[in-house]
Amino acid sequence: MKTQFKTMFAVAATAAAVSAFWVSQDASVVQAQQSVASNEIPRTPDGKPNFSGIWQSMSAAEWSLEPAEARHGPLAALQAGAHLAFPPSVGYVEGGTIPYKAGMRAQQEENKRNWLQGDPATQCKLPGVPRATYMPYPFQIFQGPDATLISYQFAGADRIVHMDKVVEAQVDTWMGINNGSWDGDTLVIDVTGQMPDTWFDRSGHYHSGWDMHVQERYTMVDRNTIDYSATITDPNVFEEPWTISMKLYRHQDENMQMLEFKCVEFVEELIYGHLRAPGDPIGDGVTPIY
Repeated sequence: MKTQFKTMFAVAATAAAVSAFWVSQDASVVQAQQSVASNEIPRTPDGKPNFSGIWQSMSAAEWSLEPAEARHGPLAALQAGAHLAFPPSVGYVEGGTIPYKAGMRAQQEENKRNWLQGDPATQCKLPGVPRATYMPYPFQIFQGPDATLISYQFAGADRIVHMDKVVEAQVDTWMGINNGSWDGDTLVIDVTGQMPDTWFDRSGHYHSGWDMHVQERYTMVDRNTIDYSATITDPNVFEEPWTISMKLYRHQDENMQMLEFKCVEFVEELIYGHLRAPGDPIGDGVTPIY
């Protein structure tokens, strides 16, 4: 019995020692990794983090910012089977739910039921901010000291972020007026003056447009990863400001480049098909329609 007790005590002591060793090692490894990650963040000549590169979200935010189960696509797309089904979403809204004002949620539910027909992106309209960031298409950042350009593959959308001055919105535009500033190593972009004709996702979450203020925050956690968040303030639709957050990842393929996705030509039949002369063929998606 004494031998057995001594053996059990030795095993327990060894296990405790090994556990303590690995805890200390894990802490050291994490600390070292954080140090390396911090040192690896690319910087511009003025010492700011350099966000220049091609980035993309790997989230399901485009389909639903709120948590959602997988579901059928729109009735018109049932023949596409799984191709146009909606994937599940873990949700990207802090707190889980978008705080709509009383009576405003009904419009979102109506938008969701008629997503394919109602989503402005179906007609290749520019997606607005923040949706452009997490659509399933890459975007490229060209960072400069006075201005930063963000160019999106979808519909060739662009944003000029003013870094040297504050520009006031004079008219509403699809991608808004963008003013940038720095909060330590975090790039902050304030977006105002957006059109009301954009949605936040394919689940029909919407906003009022001109009175909406979006504040984005880009924080580089290592050279290939950005912590991204966007806070939406729109007193016409929401009870209070709300925030979404997700990771953005740098494309690292050697041959990666931004290719054109000028989608206007893909919606000609959708928008103007009723004007086609009797007997003219419907486009096949390959041959241009003249």
